[in-house]
Amino acid sequence: MVQGASLTCLAASVNGGVYGLIIPQWRRHSNLLRKTHAVSGFDSQCPLHHCLQGLHFMGNPNTLKRRNLRVEAGWLFNKGGEQELDASSERSESANEDILIFFFQLDLGTRVQYALNVEQYDIAQQLRNKLTEVEGEVIRQQEAKRGSSSKSEAQDKAISIIRLRADLQNAIENENYAVAAELRDQISELEAESLAASAKALVYENAQYAFRLGQKVKHKTFGYQAVVCGMDPICCESSSWMETAQVEKLARGSSQPFYQVLVDVHEDPNLLVAYVPEENLVAPEKPDMGRFDHPYTSFLFYGMDAAGDFIPIKQLREKYNRPRHEVPMDPPDDDSGGGADA
Repeated sequence: MVQGASLTCLAASVNGGVYGLIIPQWRRHSNLLRKTHAVSGFDSQCPLHHCLQGLHFMGNPNTLKRRNLRVEAGWLFNKGGEQELDASSERSESANEDILIFFFQLDLGTRVQYALNVEQYDIAQQLRNKLTEVEGEVIRQQEAKRGSSSKSEAQDKAISIIRLRADLQNAIENENYAVAAELRDQISELEAESLAASAKALVYENAQYAFRLGQKVKHKTFGYQAVVCGMDPICCESSSWMETAQVEKLARGSSQPFYQVLVDVHEDPNLLVAYVPEENLVAPEKPDMGRFDHPYTSFLFYGMDAAGDFIPIKQLREKYNRPRHEVPMDPPDDDSGGGADA
């Protein structure tokens, strides 16, 4: 079962380095797991707490140095004299972190079921409580990131604007013009924020994606093969990341779908997870049944379909609210003549 895959697969060695990152707030969850391992015998099966504390860049010091260095380069499509960006400009630690936390949820769910199967009910309850806590935090992060909370945010700002306008009117009537000027500036700022939140909510509701979860894609510029494992209708990276990748110079800018993609380790072992704008990707013209290797495919996908793409697990489809993709069947040959009347 995919959900029961060991987290040790995340520590797969790739070109002498172990990749991954878990933010400090998730480290505390390993304390409960370490305690339950000792009681229920989980340690030998899936040492999650070791992975949570140890998923980081190791091995080649140059790799570690590249991770911390900012890419000082020009636009990746620039054909002039400026230096071009390389594939590392689209590396995304936040996307990598998002994937690992997703697996953390799957792993906790599996451990709850295992504890129930072996009648360790107290441990199962502790794990279930921890899973609820993790899921709640993830939902809050996803709402903020993917626009689910943008409508309520716009509504809250609209209410604040109404109140400020009432205060502004009172200040004008009392001839307190200094206060009125300050309130007018606050109203202008809130109006801009409310408009941005409304626009973001609209973009998320009407998002149209050219690629689907599990689909094999090719990078138009860097040429590497990858598999889609996540998607956002607009760029959700930090401003510093967008500045490094010079997203503002994209033909479609930041207001286009961006995809989390797993990069084939044989093509670029230094780029595990990338965050790529839609205009930089292209799907292969013919089904690609060739080999694709990446340490995350074992828990994000069931395997390959008849067209060579990967089949996302149910939880991944639910995370992005994407429908199940069915590979179209080839039409039967009609060379048999009168077989239709049989």
